[in-house]
Amino acid sequence: MKQVTLTVEGMSCNHCVNSVEGALKSAGASGKVDLASNTVAVEYDETKVSLDALKEAIEEQGYDIVS
Repeated sequence: MKQVTLTVEGMSCNHCVNSVEGALKSAGASGKVDLASNTVAVEYDETKVSLDALKEAIEEQGYDIVS
């Protein structure tokens, strides 16, 4: 399993947390949002899903990936 922390802009509430974590789960990964630091700790199997696909899943929810 690969782990990466992404900085995501636009998250401010529990709905945001649920949207981002749900999108990652649907894409085949797990994620833990930290609203205080605007980050998402993501764990995924890179043989099953790409980081780009995970970033796209977050962006489709209306959030911007900074890094």
